[in-house]
Amino acid sequence: MLDMSLLDIQYVIIIVVILIILLAVLKANKKDANIDLNKLVEYLGGKDNIISTESKLSRFIVTLKDITKADKESIAKLGAKGIVEINNQLKIILGPESKQLKKYIDELK
Repeated sequence: MLDMSLLDIQYVIIIVVILIILLAVLKANKKDANIDLNKLVEYLGGKDNIISTESKLSRFIVTLKDITKADKESIAKLGAKGIVEINNQLKIILGPESKQLKKYIDELK
């Protein structure tokens, strides 16, 4: 009977270790998926270049004073799934981060 309980304890320890490793991996992947908001504002030409922002589902729409200050290549490298430029406006497909970015920029102003 004593051998069986020792075996049970070993199984419990193994399961706990696996769960800890799994949670660490998931947390690391989630951190990598988040867009660096400070860099994104910088790539948009800085907070003073931003006139207005909108968030619609996965799209982040930003109106800029000077569209030439925006670094679209760097924005894409940060994780944007698509960027469309129309006049002085950029429509950036970010996914769920678009609402978070709008809130962040609104707090900067």
